[in-house]
Amino acid sequence: MENQLIESPSSEMQVINDQKMELFRERFKYIREDMQDNPYVIETLRVLPVGGFRSAIGSFWNAVVDDLRNKIMFRSLSMFNKEMKPPRTVTKYEDFQDFINDEMLIDGAYKIGVIGWEAHKVLKQAKETRHIFDGHPRSSDPGPLKALSMMEDCIKYVLSQEYPPQIIDIDEYISNMGSTDFDRNEFSVSNAISDLPDNYKTELINRLFSSYINDSCSSILRSNIEVVAPILWRVLPKPTALQVARRVDQEIGKGNAASTNYAFTFISLVGAKKYLTTQARKYRLAPYIQKLVDNLDVFSVENECVDELSKYAGYVPRELLSDYVCGLTQTYVGRIGGSAYYARTDFYADGAAIKIPKMFEYFDDESAHAFVDTIKSNSLLQQRIQSNVKLRRLRTLGEIVYKRISEHFDEKEFLEALLDEKREKEFFEMLKREKH
Repeated sequence: MENQLIESPSSEMQVINDQKMELFRERFKYIREDMQDNPYVIETLRVLPVGGFRSAIGSFWNAVVDDLRNKIMFRSLSMFNKEMKPPRTVTKYEDFQDFINDEMLIDGAYKIGVIGWEAHKVLKQAKETRHIFDGHPRSSDPGPLKALSMMEDCIKYVLSQEYPPQIIDIDEYISNMGSTDFDRNEFSVSNAISDLPDNYKTELINRLFSSYINDSCSSILRSNIEVVAPILWRVLPKPTALQVARRVDQEIGKGNAASTNYAFTFISLVGAKKYLTTQARKYRLAPYIQKLVDNLDVFSVENECVDELSKYAGYVPRELLSDYVCGLTQTYVGRIGGSAYYARTDFYADGAAIKIPKMFEYFDDESAHAFVDTIKSNSLLQQRIQSNVKLRRLRTLGEIVYKRISEHFDEKEFLEALLDEKREKEFFEMLKREKH
């Protein structure tokens, strides 16, 4: 009689089942095409029409487990083993059946980026639904809403989702970077590293940093790091960026000048100078600022110092700001002189003069105050700007500074006098008053 009911249900029961099945069929349309003919999905559709919700929940969960296993294998088995540390290394599909329970499967899928945080939480609930209603025959019978709710979640977070991108083995990737055969194509590099989980991005950038600053690093590897590191840096979590920048201080403390220089080069390479500590910036900039101040009119030295300082424009520690602005201002203004080789009297370091105006574009009110103080207190500069050509060069810097100050800058009047040629006499009178 029971078999007859299953095979030939009453018309009333058939109507009810048709209504229920329509809901399920509608949701099942969102399952990926390659999973539509999955045996567990087919089995689910086979038992649903007769109200076999308990069996349907179990079978559908098996489809989810099957899909997660295959996605993990496609993404990276080595990464799964590294994260989960199973009792035996997983090398093939059957190993999941023997050594990996559903809890480990979900956690591992999340840790290597097969599923996201929200999916990780929801699938834990779906697993419990399967455990209660399919794993315990004496549990209450699940209704269609319970089954449908669980299946909707599984479809949304797993069965409708495409396979994740394959990801690199970090050890193998770094090894390849040491070879001339390494693919330096930006698209290839970005595709390889952008989808790494955050913890692996952190591991990779730290290993690249360590390799780059090592004295024994080959020129091939260092060159390839210079390609990869900036691309990787763009997708790093901010805490990782800060952590790597702090490693510069550690290198300073070790006292190895070569490694420290490479550390600063790496930070400059990835555009992370803003993350350097004040102490690190002082270590890097103070010698060049002092050298610039001590070598006024030695054009080769001025060019060298300004070239280095220009890389840190906008990141100058407050304690160094006065000498920094003074050195740049005097270097840009230059000197008046004569030459047996050149038909000119206006001399300055050509290379430095190109960079300094761009460096002034990073000024704020505090930097502007240092500029004004330099003009008011530096007697050599005051002497040189008596020449119109030198005054014009000072005005060029003043115009940049004026555009950078805030509305409430308290030396605005002084700057306006400097910039207005009609107020030139007034400007020099202001300087005389400052002396007294």
